[in-house]
Amino acid sequence: MSKKYCAVPFLVWLAAGTVIPLAMILYYGLTDRTGAFTLNNILAIFQPIHGQALGLSLLLALISTVICLLLAFPLAMILKDSNLGRRGFIIFIFILPMWMNFLLRTMAWQVILEKGGIFNTVLAHLHLPALTIINTPAAVVLGMVYDFLPFMVLPIYNAMMKIDDSIIEAAYDLGAGKSTVLRRILLPMSIPGIASGITMVFVPSLTTFVISNILGGGKIYLIGNIIEQEFTTSANWNLGSGLSLVMMLFIIVSMAALNALDKNGEGNFI
Repeated sequence: MSKKYCAVPFLVWLAAGTVIPLAMILYYGLTDRTGAFTLNNILAIFQPIHGQALGLSLLLALISTVICLLLAFPLAMILKDSNLGRRGFIIFIFILPMWMNFLLRTMAWQVILEKGGIFNTVLAHLHLPALTIINTPAAVVLGMVYDFLPFMVLPIYNAMMKIDDSIIEAAYDLGAGKSTVLRRILLPMSIPGIASGITMVFVPSLTTFVISNILGGGKIYLIGNIIEQEFTTSANWNLGSGLSLVMMLFIIVSMAALNALDKNGEGNFI
């Protein structure tokens, strides 16, 4: 049997799971309910409610990505410097929550952050005032960071593990300090992992609607929530598809920028 025939099941799966759905989104996004061609579904992004939702989505996704990066990079450094047994245990503990259903993890934070939840109960025992975090953008960001942080840590950790320790030792022997090693060696050589991590965090953060539904209490409207409602509640597949095409454009642009950063990320810009 020719090797090319072995790829047939994959091609069928690719067509059924990717090409056909994208073609349907493209068709509905560029037509109205009668099937006539229109750009109104795409231009609807300029309506105030859609534009505000998109702006808030971009802001919260950016904040979540930056927080994940600030947390992940030091953690990846700690993992790199740990011995093999301890490193494996830390990674196991870190990815253990990922074995639980995504929805259950998010609902757990709802129980923790609600007014009578675990967080405010602890504050009450410490005679501290209660905090209203649930149903706020802060709660949504917290949920994003918790759910997507592993997708930032693992690529950066993988990139750091490929750095030869002899390079770092040589830098120290030549008189470089820790800050110099970090700025001139670890950070530049981790750029591919950082770019991959940013992509894997920013994209789901930008398109999420489950986290904002649960931790935002239906009060935080992201563009993902509006698209989801157009498909499920309003049954307006044309508008939902048009807004989805706009989201795809933002994702493609961000991924193209990160790919360029990855290719040129040799540390000469530090």
